[in-house]
Amino acid sequence: MARSLRADAPSRPDRRTSRRWSHLRSGGLAGAVSAVVFAAVHAWLISDIWVTAPAMAAAGAACGLSVAWSFGLLVEAPTVAGWVRYTLLYVAGFGGLGAASVLAFEPVTTMAAVVAANEPPEALFAEAMPLTIAFTVAMAALVGWRYRATRGSLAAVLLTCALLVLLLGLNISAIGLVHVPSGSAVVIAELFGLTALLAGVYAAVFVGMERSRFLRGEGAGAAEP
Repeated sequence: MARSLRADAPSRPDRRTSRRWSHLRSGGLAGAVSAVVFAAVHAWLISDIWVTAPAMAAAGAACGLSVAWSFGLLVEAPTVAGWVRYTLLYVAGFGGLGAASVLAFEPVTTMAAVVAANEPPEALFAEAMPLTIAFTVAMAALVGWRYRATRGSLAAVLLTCALLVLLLGLNISAIGLVHVPSGSAVVIAELFGLTALLAGVYAAVFVGMERSRFLRGEGAGAAEP
């Protein structure tokens, strides 16, 4: 009887596959929710962007799914603390991208001109693209080194970094090309604050949806890298 029960129990690969599918579902939903919250707070503090909310929710879902997917590949026994550290690593990465842009570029336009154009600054994105690509690769390498990634999980991390930068980080990569007067610095600070808010909501919603799996991971006592 005991042998039969053991035979019917899910194998370790089956449990791992189930956990990863759960991470994908929770990550996608958490990403969409955080994007909608971002749009709401942006409309309240800066300007109304509700017209872009569906596209933002789709982008948030894609990014959220990718972050959760790579986390599931890198971490065998997930914990809340480990998840928070993982998401904070990407938030810090966006801060590093902004700092690198300011150090690498001289301003070629003004904040007023960018706002007046009322369209994405494609020329600025193109000029900043070498930095964007270099940062994406460097960020993926850093995360891969930190979590001792295999080739397969490193490819997942690289895809995650690429999605985050292309869907959320292009404005940050071009920030050094824009002259920001002291009066507009508040707007930049608000945008970075909103980025941190987006990450915080995403991480919290994901924890809420995956709490039972996190509890099992913490109970397993496996140390994360």
